[in-house]
Amino acid sequence: MSTSVLDSNELDLSFAGLKAHYQAGDFTPRECIYFLHQQSLALNQDNPIYIQLLSLDTLDSYLSYLDDKDPNELPLYGVPFAIKDNIDLARIATTAGCAEYAYTPEDSAFVVQQLIKAGAIPMGKTNLDQFATGLVGTRSPWGAVKNSFNPDYISGGSSAGSAVAVALGLVSFALGTDTAGSGRVPAALNNLVGLKTSRGIFSNQGVVPACKSLDCVTVFALHHHDAKQVLSLAAVADPKDAFSRSFQALHRAKRYPEQFRFAVPLQKQRLFFDDAEYAAGFEQAIEQLQAIGGSPVEIDIQPLLDAALLLYQGPWVAERVAAVGDFIQAQPDAALPVIQTIIGQAPAFSAVDFFNAEYQMQGYRQYAQAIFNQVDVLLTPTLPKHYTIAELDAEPILYNSHNGLYTNFVNLLDLAAIALPSGFTADGLPFGISLSAPALDDFALLALAERFCDANALPMGALARPYPKQSTAIAKACEMINSDDFIDVAVCGAHLSGFPLNHQLTDRGACLIASTKTSEAYKLYALAGGPPYRPGLIRDAHNGVQIEVEVWRMPSAQFGSFVAGIPAPLGIGKVELSDQQWVCSFICEPYAIETAEDISEYGGWRSYQQS
Repeated sequence: MSTSVLDSNELDLSFAGLKAHYQAGDFTPRECIYFLHQQSLALNQDNPIYIQLLSLDTLDSYLSYLDDKDPNELPLYGVPFAIKDNIDLARIATTAGCAEYAYTPEDSAFVVQQLIKAGAIPMGKTNLDQFATGLVGTRSPWGAVKNSFNPDYISGGSSAGSAVAVALGLVSFALGTDTAGSGRVPAALNNLVGLKTSRGIFSNQGVVPACKSLDCVTVFALHHHDAKQVLSLAAVADPKDAFSRSFQALHRAKRYPEQFRFAVPLQKQRLFFDDAEYAAGFEQAIEQLQAIGGSPVEIDIQPLLDAALLLYQGPWVAERVAAVGDFIQAQPDAALPVIQTIIGQAPAFSAVDFFNAEYQMQGYRQYAQAIFNQVDVLLTPTLPKHYTIAELDAEPILYNSHNGLYTNFVNLLDLAAIALPSGFTADGLPFGISLSAPALDDFALLALAERFCDANALPMGALARPYPKQSTAIAKACEMINSDDFIDVAVCGAHLSGFPLNHQLTDRGACLIASTKTSEAYKLYALAGGPPYRPGLIRDAHNGVQIEVEVWRMPSAQFGSFVAGIPAPLGIGKVELSDQQWVCSFICEPYAIETAEDISEYGGWRSYQQS
């Protein structure tokens, strides 16, 4: 095994870093996965991150999929990931944190299937608060998952093992779930990006429900670019999930302006339970957002906090009974006492109680919409205080509720959210913020996350790995490229910034050099097929219009592999820009437009998608 890089602190598990390792021949995917397996086995002895690590034989069955593949052919080629153990992986037991509940699915969860198809390698099933009921990471029969920075502190939950696996460099990313904050709280406590998508953007097929109407599959990542790529690849509409939303519904083209407005809670609503460092960290985060163009607007968030209370003190707790109530009734001793206590509240609520609460909730949703009519995003701490495991054990329900103070309302109000690293306390523990926005603004949140993270440049996870400013590094590389070393390529559809295939450009070191238009000699058509959905650009000198395009500068050495992956009826040819310059560009075979929709009137793919 080539261990010189694997055994050193030079190992970079971010997607771009891992791909660079593979392309440089530092090690093979099999060597990488075997090494991480050994590391996981060793760490798991003292910290129950995994409930089940896959065997080497099972890992080989996934690695064999890569044997005849080119690294550029699969966007997640050889990328290791972990799966929270309430999400199915084929032929591996799903426990949801309860051994007596375990079952072995024949198929992987829908979202897991998309990632494996893209070349990702599942390492195992991670520990969690039992039945995903908790925000602490201590409610597991396998033991409390310890924080990646200090083992005396909680890791956060319920997606505890997934967060810690990423933070400690055992995987490149991990899947969790989020009903009340389970995909954001552990991210904040372990210095990670935690992407909680809009409800329904990731399919929940193959996920053990907590509250089925609220649950979201989430992504833990070292870098916001990685979270964005997982979103682009795994957000596929699922006809078997009644709550599924089409990826096409996402406002992928939306961007917040350079000068944007963000809501902050009133001073009296900034609660930190005597944690002065977290309070100071939040004030610093406000300044950090101002430094990148934001203007704070104080907003009364009491209606949002009132909405949050209904999640565990209202009839929504009965939805947990709908999920696992029959099992707990049949085997009451199998569930931890704290889980029995929480779910045991459910019989007190009637159907009338639910409808009355839903009427209240609709009022809170309208209030939230009124907030976003004034601002672009809402800034909150992800949680108000970081408790030790001992403190949590002494007050398991009260301190768990503290953890959800700023997260519980988000899914109830149908918001998108992302947790971001923001700073560190004097003791070296991470502090994180959350940005929330209306449903389907996920890509806009990610674009703002890039601005925030690039400005802060905090190390990634618990590994002291420097933060790679990928956009800055690529732009600098473009400035240094000599004329013989690059090719300019115009793109007009799925490769545009913020769209599903843009990573095929950035992964090859390409950088955006111009957003412009073609000459008035082109027509644009929405082609059949997908996802990803694509347009076709056709030259029509007599009836054409200007079409919006982006011009990307790509290293010449990467151009061949890029072109080889373009499927018919698309290809590369020459297109005339508005300044009469001709550049390489996507073009379309004329036969394809016979069954395609003419969308030229929109002036471009981005405008068409927004419509």
